[in-house]
Amino acid sequence: MHKRETIKIVLITLGILAVIVINAWILATSEPDILKVPQTKEASKPVPDFAQYNDIREKKAAFYRYLMPEVEKQNAYLLSLRHYLQTLLRKVLAEESLDEDERQRLNWLTEEYRVESEQSTKARILSLLQKVDVLPVELVLAQAANESAWGTSRFAQQGYNFFGLWCFQKGCGFVPSRRNKDASHEVAKFENLSKATYTYMRNLNRHEAYSDLRQIRSRLRANQIPISGVALAEGLMNYSERGAAYVEELQNMIRYNEEYLAE
Repeated sequence: MHKRETIKIVLITLGILAVIVINAWILATSEPDILKVPQTKEASKPVPDFAQYNDIREKKAAFYRYLMPEVEKQNAYLLSLRHYLQTLLRKVLAEESLDEDERQRLNWLTEEYRVESEQSTKARILSLLQKVDVLPVELVLAQAANESAWGTSRFAQQGYNFFGLWCFQKGCGFVPSRRNKDASHEVAKFENLSKATYTYMRNLNRHEAYSDLRQIRSRLRANQIPISGVALAEGLMNYSERGAAYVEELQNMIRYNEEYLAE
């Protein structure tokens, strides 16, 4: 009887160990969490009807309340990526080899942020550190307000596109009513607010048109100066055909609506 109990305990122990090993293997072979785009719980809910507000202050307050948590979530994600890249850089500088998981993550980031893959590992990480960084909440919200008419455009209301983002495959979004006859672009449609915000922020962080914005941000970091929306707006000359007038309008919106960031 004693022998049976001993065998039973051994078998149970082996079973538990097997479960632990299998779970560890599953976790090790699944896609790392750092590569998953963060999504807020509220992201898939219908966009509020901002047109219902007659009071402009109430409309702005509601607009900021709706978008701010998402922007902050995406910025936190960007910071986590940035900290991870800094960890990799320290290993490389110490002449330590990256493991398979680290190489996988670095390759994903290299592709996601359009960094030249033929560079050395150190050069790739340094290039990524210039691109993978936060965007000031006040700048993101000013652009969202400007591009979506404070959330009332049909692109925002029906497709979570608060940022005027385009796509270039037929059926990928909305056909603009004022599109030129020879144009083929559409205004992108997203399944939720998280994906829309992630795509917009990635666009500013990787597209060649906004290299000036990234250079301004890098200089501010190098000199330990706060990264402000007014400063980075200078790098958005190419976001609109209006150029300098567009930049000035964004900067004025940021200054004029500062109070809503504190609410």
